Amino acid sequence: MPTLLDPVLDLLMLRGTVTEAEPIAARMRRLRIEGDTLAGLDVRPGQQVRVLVGSGLTRRTYSVWRYDPSGAVELCVLDHAGAGPGARWGSGVEVGERVRLGKPEGSFTLRPEAAHHVFVGEETASVAFGAMLAALPPGARVSGCVETETAADRLPLSRSDRLDWLTRGGTSLPDAVRRLAPEPGGIAYVAGEARVVQQVRQVLVREAGWDRRAVLTKPFWAPGKRGLE
Repeated sequence: MPTLLDPVLDLLMLRGTVTEAEPIAARMRRLRIEGDTLAGLDVRPGQQVRVLVGSGLTRRTYSVWRYDPSGAVELCVLDHAGAGPGARWGSGVEVGERVRLGKPEGSFTLRPEAAHHVFVGEETASVAFGAMLAALPPGARVSGCVETETAADRLPLSRSDRLDWLTRGGTSLPDAVRRLAPEPGGIAYVAGEARVVQQVRQVLVREAGWDRRAVLTKPFWAPGKRGLE
């Protein structure tokens, strides 16, 4: 990490140390980062942090999987083909390494007051979904569709039995939402690949009659691009 920039980075970013690093799914690694500057943050389920990865000033954005107010942030990093700096950092970082990251941010967050919560996305969305689902009360009404490459890629989500799990190459997410046919009146959280996010939004709004304002979207990535953050 560039030593000359340390004083500036200390003003702009938080600092922590990796205390745990382990597989949580076939292609997903859980990282726990602890530090005094991570204590007492205002974190809403679904928010993200920007992490300084590798050498230089390259940053990548990750959804918060778990947050401990005493001073710990947990992330889940996907390992995928054609891995860029973020995936390489996530698969290679070890316990004891120091990490710089920004404060949690973003408006793609849980709306706890909703009568019905619908989650639609794939691996890159499932981390945010996990944080949201864990924050819901036991009696919350939940449904949705989550797509992964294989069954081994599924994260251990709270209320996972209420979701329709898809394997890539079979039913598409838009078609799965058509089959699910969620009634309007709740909040839908749709995230993942930009084109699919738009298709799912159109199914909910144009075909199922959802209010556009009730469909929260987060395009995390697009083919051939480094990401949309």
